[in-house]
Amino acid sequence: MPAFDLPPGELEAHRPLPEEPPDFDAFWRDTLKEAAQTDPLVSVLPVETGLRLTESWDVTFRGFAGDPVRAWFSRPAGVREPLPAVVEYAGYGRGRGLPHERLTWVNAGYAHLLMDNRGQGDQYGNGGATPDPHATAPGGPGPAARGLLDPRDHHYRRLITDAVRAVAAVRALPGVDATRTAAVGNSQGGGLALAVAGLVPDLAAALVTAPLLCGIRRALDLTDASPYGEITAYLSVHRGSEQAAYRTLAYLEGISFARRAHAPAHFGVGLRDTVCPPSGAYAAFNRYADLTGADPRKEIHAYPFNGHEGGDAVHVRRQLLWLREVLEDTPPSA
Repeated sequence: MPAFDLPPGELEAHRPLPEEPPDFDAFWRDTLKEAAQTDPLVSVLPVETGLRLTESWDVTFRGFAGDPVRAWFSRPAGVREPLPAVVEYAGYGRGRGLPHERLTWVNAGYAHLLMDNRGQGDQYGNGGATPDPHATAPGGPGPAARGLLDPRDHHYRRLITDAVRAVAAVRALPGVDATRTAAVGNSQGGGLALAVAGLVPDLAAALVTAPLLCGIRRALDLTDASPYGEITAYLSVHRGSEQAAYRTLAYLEGISFARRAHAPAHFGVGLRDTVCPPSGAYAAFNRYADLTGADPRKEIHAYPFNGHEGGDAVHVRRQLLWLREVLEDTPPSA
């Protein structure tokens, strides 16, 4: 697929202001306040993985509306001192899978929490274990269009709330340095990590790759690939619902979350990405921390000949080196 979005020079200067609802901050403040009424952890159960160098636990925490959300928590075996934590969010349609699938961050010496995606997990990978009991509002069959006509009903209101609560959950686990917690994700996971950066003011770092939900209106004009294609498919049937859908999506816009962020940020993007168009990632990067008065360390890495896979393992190596530097500059908690 040839490059199809803005040329590199225009991407680097791309700074659109999103159409934010006047109650954007109140909407998320009230949503998260309701979710934070109870302690995050429900259960933490050790699991046998067959690995000798990694210890893992099956964690259940309370997410949106107190719903139980599953996650895998892993640490380097035999290490007892508090470790910085990486909270990782999975891609669209994927669940948490199995605990031995994602060992990169554990091997780098971090405590690692991999959050399950509620109501997802059936499209690829090794499944999930978290239902979405609220998925009854009008919308398409895919999560991107569930509850599309009202922001209070949308799937991503629930999933973003789960993502914020995952940070609270990992900070409540033993052996975690709560002051050094990073949010990490690719694609849908990148969109969730960016939302967390905008909603958790004391996050230590955000690592955002090929983020979904950034520049949503523009993405709907540029691509029919899923998940954006699920939204356009719904609107092609429900003619005249565009304004209601656009209003809902404005509460989920990654650029708006980016503007409210404080933490150091590391971005990655493939310039031939037709799933999450690169202009969305650049807009979030260029608007990052606009509203907070912060001046965080941030960088973006573009891969001109890559699509949604971006820099793949090359980019992960950059993430590992960058996060180590950032966290070494952040003193551990006493």
